[in-house]
Amino acid sequence: MTADLRKLFQSLQAKQYAPIYLIDGEEPYYLDLVTHYFENNILQQGEKDFNLMVLYGKDSEWADVVNACRRFPMFAERQVVILKDAAQLKGYNELAGYLENPAPTTIFLVEYRGKKADGRSKTTKLAKDKGFYFSSEKIRDDQVPGWIQQYGVEINFHIGERESQILATYLGSDLQKIVNEVEKVRINVPDEKALSADLIQKYIGISREYNVFEFPEVLTGRDHDKLYRMLTYFIANPKSAPMPLVIGSFYNHFNRLYQANFLRGKSDKDIAAALGTYPSKAKEVMMLAQHWPLARVEYCMMLLGKYSTMAVGIESSAHDGELLKEMVGQMIA
Repeated sequence: MTADLRKLFQSLQAKQYAPIYLIDGEEPYYLDLVTHYFENNILQQGEKDFNLMVLYGKDSEWADVVNACRRFPMFAERQVVILKDAAQLKGYNELAGYLENPAPTTIFLVEYRGKKADGRSKTTKLAKDKGFYFSSEKIRDDQVPGWIQQYGVEINFHIGERESQILATYLGSDLQKIVNEVEKVRINVPDEKALSADLIQKYIGISREYNVFEFPEVLTGRDHDKLYRMLTYFIANPKSAPMPLVIGSFYNHFNRLYQANFLRGKSDKDIAAALGTYPSKAKEVMMLAQHWPLARVEYCMMLLGKYSTMAVGIESSAHDGELLKEMVGQMIA
């Protein structure tokens, strides 16, 4: 959870309400989180029937929204008006007239989903000036593993680096999907305090033996039988190992091996910090680097660049299985 979002929830829980809240952006997970709170946690259960109004931009006129905000609450101190999909409201900028003098008994949430609200418009400027503004930024793919680990901290459920990488590789950057899958595990094993590979395999369905995250480590290790089993599996099941995911996983692994060649003689703590991993994992990388000298690592990273372009159809029409087999063959040759 970002600092801005934490500040928002702290003020809401303290019942320090603003007359207007504008939330926008491309990441739906946080928008849904905020909207759910407004729908369920501000009014008492008995107050909602008369004092909670949810409107949708595509189905409403701007005048309807203003009239809803101007009405008085019934049998309650305040009312909550939520405008969902505000980007689709015709006459969005006409809301400025209301925001210049908002009703003191109305809490108005504007959910501008899918993009940023126009910061040049009078409505947006007034919303920021008189209320609270939060923008839900889309998380980058490379940030997902770290987000998963932080989410584990927030719910008091440890998710290690390896497990977060596995989830990110197979579930992508859909934060709500990730949360749902983690909650599925917690519901089934409520006494567990940490997410393990076994739990991922059992309750989420991601194979521990055949997953893209393990593949680079198996290739650079000495278990050739397992390498060939995995390669055979991935070729037969191409959806389980699309080339962009394979290349991304291999790049992260070889990048650590590359750095390890320059970290010999450093302390375990410094090595772990430089590699961005925990100490025991850093030791594994350093030991592996003894068998993978710099020249060989650089060659493999060059291959990754080559096959990355071939995977998107540049100078090659081969399918992922053929490319994977060819690339692995050159790496272990």
